Amino acid sequence: MSMRPVGLPEIPEQTVAVARAAFPKGSLAIRVRDRLAEVFVAEPFAGAFGVRGAPGLSPGVLSLVTVLQFAEDLTDRQAVAMAVRAIDWKYALGAELTDTGFDASVLSRFRARLADNGMERVVFDRLLEHCKDAGLVVAGGKQRTDSTHVISAVRDLNRLELAGESVRAALEALAVAAPIWLAGQIDVPEFAERYGPRTDGWRMPSSQAKRDRLAQVFGQDALALCRAAWAEDAPVWIHEVEAVHLLRQVLVQTYIIRSDARGRQVIRKRDADDGVPPGQLRLASPYDADARWAAKGDDLFWMGYKIHLTETCGTLPNADADADADADADADAGSGAGRMPNLITDVHTTDATVPDVKATAPIQQSLAEHGVKPAEHYLDSGYPSADLITKATQDGIRMVTPVLLDHSAQAKAAEGFDKNAFTINWKTRQVRCPAGRISSHWNPVQQHGTDAIVVTFSVLTCRDCPFQKQCTTSKTGRRMLTLRPEELHDNLARARAEQKTDTWKNKYALRAGVEGTINQALDITGIRRARYRGLPKVRLQHAFSATALNVIRLDAHWTTGPLDRARHSRLERLSYQLSA
Repeated sequence: MSMRPVGLPEIPEQTVAVARAAFPKGSLAIRVRDRLAEVFVAEPFAGAFGVRGAPGLSPGVLSLVTVLQFAEDLTDRQAVAMAVRAIDWKYALGAELTDTGFDASVLSRFRARLADNGMERVVFDRLLEHCKDAGLVVAGGKQRTDSTHVISAVRDLNRLELAGESVRAALEALAVAAPIWLAGQIDVPEFAERYGPRTDGWRMPSSQAKRDRLAQVFGQDALALCRAAWAEDAPVWIHEVEAVHLLRQVLVQTYIIRSDARGRQVIRKRDADDGVPPGQLRLASPYDADARWAAKGDDLFWMGYKIHLTETCGTLPNADADADADADADADAGSGAGRMPNLITDVHTTDATVPDVKATAPIQQSLAEHGVKPAEHYLDSGYPSADLITKATQDGIRMVTPVLLDHSAQAKAAEGFDKNAFTINWKTRQVRCPAGRISSHWNPVQQHGTDAIVVTFSVLTCRDCPFQKQCTTSKTGRRMLTLRPEELHDNLARARAEQKTDTWKNKYALRAGVEGTINQALDITGIRRARYRGLPKVRLQHAFSATALNVIRLDAHWTTGPLDRARHSRLERLSYQLSA
């Protein structure tokens, strides 16, 4: 399919007449076409589409269809049906009333081209740029970020199911790619009986001994298939088949191959003592190489991804103080005269194992690159660290976020002397304890890749101290402190002291509004469940979901007046109806 380097087609007169008659007050699709037509153009997609071959639909048209699809949480077939039977969609796409639409597979191929060419965010970024030009989003305001888990589009597998299903996936792929070669390597009838149906825990043996034997069989079959694929006489491209490559990874993470007393190689399933690869490297499914298992707290355990949404909040930086105060008081209500819509400025998707603190810097960098860097960034306690707070301050971003408190035994028990009780002299590299005694050692070190300072008091100094039991419980009887470099230490101490004040707590209440955005994303676009497999396509899904949410919020901003935005109780609404 080649690209038509044009924007949205002109709307036929008959389509205009029928759409205006059917929707005298307009609709979301109609208003998007009237106000945002310049966002959905074909030029940004030129690198993903060829210039030869039969001309296909414009990427601008397909991107608009995809945004409307996510705005109404439709499948591909439902979206294509809407493009045929919905008058307002025909208006938005510039289609004739007699237009019969296109095949649903076009949308799938369109998404695949975008994902393969790294164009997942093209439409989202163009809409953000449009909002910047319209003055709806500017740098220097207030923004807030939160994350939620995303469940993958593949079923959950335990380790035994994963081993068997990985063999089955490789056999299915090779049966298509190299059937003659595969028939020469395995007993096809035997393997067809064993791996024909999908591997399912419900159909496995009930006894543990039989399940262990089945695990052994899966491992032996996987090992035999991998040896055949990597043999010298095998075609080179055989082991480059994705399913075969993933089978080898599953084999390594699930089994151990050792030699017995006779020198024969023996394969057995790994147990707890053998260890397994870390979570960020451990495959969870042979059909989605990017999905990972992760846990949050004691209750949440899922396989998939994680999404971070960042949105504007409050008023624009040049708004007056009164309007700003009103915005802070009702940040998530979307109401109040002079209010701008809270628009999503960044969408960041990772695999499930990436902690929130690892997403802070990429999110702030993305905001800066797109010219919407905030002056204040509101986040929860999972995002900050002393290094990030310092770096953000240097870049002109104030992170309004609760930092982790001192986790020493003294601080937790609220007894004895925590770090705040010690006086640090950075010039002389000494620390004075509450008893007035001076530290003996100052050692700069690296801990988990970050700079730190370990301060130690001498045993002779602490032995006769009357406050020893209040200060340390170590067997050596001396106190040790771990500090960050001076600037980081001061920033962390200042943040810990500030977050205890009522002023900071009232200010931080603004962050809670982002929970409403997460809920809106769940209700409208189903963002918590991945529609597609693989991180690039999940990123594409989230980028279009965020674009759809922005379109919905812009539409509400265009069509709703300040009086209509006010929240009324049901009793008040009944009163208005009766009076009318």
